[in-house]
Amino acid sequence: MTDLSRYRNIGIFAHVDAGKTTTTERILNLTGKIHKIGEVHDGAATTDFMEQEQERGITIQSAATTCFWNDHRLNIIDTPGHVDFTIEVYRSLKVLDGGVGVFCGSGGVEPQSETNWRYANDSKVARIIYVNKLDRLGADFYRVVDQVKNILAAKPLVMTLPIGIEDDFKGVVDLLTRKAWIWDDSGDPRNYEVQDPPADMADKIEQYRQELIETAVEQDDDAMEKYLEGEEPDIDTIKKCIRKGTIALEFFPTYCGSSFKNKGVQLVLDAVVDYLPNPTEVNPQPEIDLEGNPSGEYAIVDESKPLRALAFKIMDDQYGALTFTRVYSGVLEKGTSILNTFTGKTERVGRIVEMHADSREDLDRAVAGDIVALVGLKNVQTGHTLCDPSNPATLEPMVFPDPVISMAVSAKDKSASEKLGVALGKMVREDPSFRVETDQDSGETILKGMGELHLDIKVDILKRTHKVEVEVGAPQVAYRETITQQIEDSYTHKKQSGGSGQYGKIDYIIEPLEVGSDFEFESKVVGGNVPKEFWPAIEKGFRTSTEKGVLAGYPILGFKVTLIDGASHAVDSSAVAFELAARAAYRQSIPKAGPQILEPIMKLDVFCPEDNVGDVIGDLNRRRGMISAQDTGPTGIRVKAEAPLAEMFGYIGDLRTMTSGRGQFSMEFSHYAPCPRNISDQVIEAAEKRKAEKEKK
Repeated sequence: MTDLSRYRNIGIFAHVDAGKTTTTERILNLTGKIHKIGEVHDGAATTDFMEQEQERGITIQSAATTCFWNDHRLNIIDTPGHVDFTIEVYRSLKVLDGGVGVFCGSGGVEPQSETNWRYANDSKVARIIYVNKLDRLGADFYRVVDQVKNILAAKPLVMTLPIGIEDDFKGVVDLLTRKAWIWDDSGDPRNYEVQDPPADMADKIEQYRQELIETAVEQDDDAMEKYLEGEEPDIDTIKKCIRKGTIALEFFPTYCGSSFKNKGVQLVLDAVVDYLPNPTEVNPQPEIDLEGNPSGEYAIVDESKPLRALAFKIMDDQYGALTFTRVYSGVLEKGTSILNTFTGKTERVGRIVEMHADSREDLDRAVAGDIVALVGLKNVQTGHTLCDPSNPATLEPMVFPDPVISMAVSAKDKSASEKLGVALGKMVREDPSFRVETDQDSGETILKGMGELHLDIKVDILKRTHKVEVEVGAPQVAYRETITQQIEDSYTHKKQSGGSGQYGKIDYIIEPLEVGSDFEFESKVVGGNVPKEFWPAIEKGFRTSTEKGVLAGYPILGFKVTLIDGASHAVDSSAVAFELAARAAYRQSIPKAGPQILEPIMKLDVFCPEDNVGDVIGDLNRRRGMISAQDTGPTGIRVKAEAPLAEMFGYIGDLRTMTSGRGQFSMEFSHYAPCPRNISDQVIEAAEKRKAEKEKK
């Protein structure tokens, strides 16, 4: 049997540019996986192996790798920090047992860190915190610790203190042992000495050590009693208490260092082994029934139980489709057949490989707790459950956000057109937040994604990876429609054409709901005027109509239909007749209910030098932005705001111009809000223009 207590499935996540990938490189070097350290800014990092990642110096897709430390096996996923790729973080956290949250020593808790932290809270993932880049100008470990408390509402348990800061950063003090780890300037992470800490830090060390022990012993009544009587627990007892509290999400052990300068990473690795849970120590995955409701059963992490595994990422490379899979229970063996509960079909496991970024090692089997890649599965997509065909079950699936931006692409010639379809099929399988649709009227291919950068990189992948030349239209905003007034109405569908006819009469109320909420349907019919078996058909008629609004053809949100009465015919009434009645009722009543265009509003976080803050705020006001907060940091001002997506295209170029290249921003979808009248008129006019052009064709 595999010793699962020696497994750690962890993810490394943070805001863009906080040093996740650099930290992963150091871990791989220290654990003997790589001998030459690759740098992100040189485009040579091991886990950033896509051309687009190397050029832009950012991580786009999560990369999986396996290494060993102190006789423990670490399955590590390096996730992207950029907001357009949060889906990668979300789905990685879904299958991990623990995480390392990396924060920049000078930037502190940045917006993407907040989003990732929220995802990790939702997934109940235990974490340790690593404050990186303490060698940078403006770095301040204690300020970042305060931000973790105030912004993330989390409880950091400080485990190490920095010796020196910025250019003078030499090493760290381990509070448990009261020993200083000092690295030399050779850049080799193994060149360090453990010695007594600087005398001028004695008071600070005792203060933080006391806080550490007091917080830890709260996890154990015996240790607490002894401590109150004046007896300090031994280090093993303190570590057990810290482990217990970390797994229970009571607090987060907090470390510091500089990955780029190779200082402090060993202690983070020790903490992963000492404090993060093994696969048997986390809550088991709940199973669901065919309707998607919890069945009360759980996938227990145990080799002797039936197979339960979750496909959490699909990736295409030169060897075929790779399906990254987390095995929750049972054993997955090469050559056996597994059932995909989503499709209801079985597939044969051809190869099982252990990934190291883009290289791989073949395995014969994978057991509960493993993260592996399966080669050659045909119809598996992200979130599908793979299980034992003789003992089927479905694990809780993943939920992905809807795209907010779209653009039209067309192949340059006929041969490219065929390649485009195949390439887009592969890309949609890889990334569930990327959607592709064909416009029924114009025949155009529409790409939908989470932001400009997201679609920009997808087009780049089409051109370079799949060698498909495409022409690209301007990005389009995903507007929505809604209604503002309640209306009571009636519609009768009557058709007679020899033989049995069609008849269905419905009386209904249409009313607006909260902006951005979904469509709702309710029937209050009493008596048999509209027989119960026709209610689903009426709901379906209204629901399918919501895909096309009456103003500009955008999907319509936020309204409720209540069926209050109607009439049916013993012979001529049917589900089809009532569905057609509902569709016609929608077309008749929605224009009378005060229809309105909604636009996506984005949450913005703009960082700029203090000298430029007036220009930046003035520019955001011109873009219909609402400023919500300004935070002053050591290296500049952070402006938090909300602004319509329609006004934010090309913003990065304008921001760089205003700030001489020093400004940065991140943006994520917040909510839908009503459009101002003049904007709404432009949106409707543009839709009518497109419609007229299509009719000409």
